[in-house]
Amino acid sequence: MIDVATLSVIRRWALREQMSIREIFRRTGLARNTVKKYLRAGDEEPRHAKRASSSKLDP
Repeated sequence: MIDVATLSVIRRWALREQMSIREIFRRTGLARNTVKKYLRAGDEEPRHAKRASSSKLDP
């Protein structure tokens, strides 16, 4: 999973600067399919896994 800053850079390059997917994956070092996946997702932010921590109230 990529961080939110990298995701915003990918979107800016693709939408505002009309950069090709090939150029984006060369500059970021991510796989071409990863770049496509995040561009197809639209405005959806990446989901983070929930922390698996115990509560103080658990026995």
